[in-house]
Amino acid sequence: MYSKGGVSYVYLCYGIHKLFNIVTNAKDTPHAILIRAIYPTVGNEKILERRGVKFSKNLCVGPGKVSQALGIGLLHNNVSLTGKEIWLQDDGIKINESDIHIGPRIGVDYAGEDAKLPFRFWVNNYDF
Repeated sequence: MYSKGGVSYVYLCYGIHKLFNIVTNAKDTPHAILIRAIYPTVGNEKILERRGVKFSKNLCVGPGKVSQALGIGLLHNNVSLTGKEIWLQDDGIKINESDIHIGPRIGVDYAGEDAKLPFRFWVNNYDF
């Protein structure tokens, strides 16, 4: 997480889940975004295979599920997100600002008052 922005930060949580983050600031400034869910539009068969399920309503909801679905592991830590292994891509999807929900962080009660900061963003029931 102390790398220059634009790289992945993948770490092991609870000894089980690999969590994928996107580093977002200058080197030595630990800012990153945890990817908690995705809405896959391609590659669903591969995602189902990686997840080891035939169907799931919440196929890619939860940070551990996201990494598993995308095939992201610890070897993907500190990988440039502009390369060919993992990348961010603009598909021209437009989301209305009014459809973006903002709330407090979850699962970080240990952070005290910082847990209440509005650093969680999501879109519900959006037709991509």
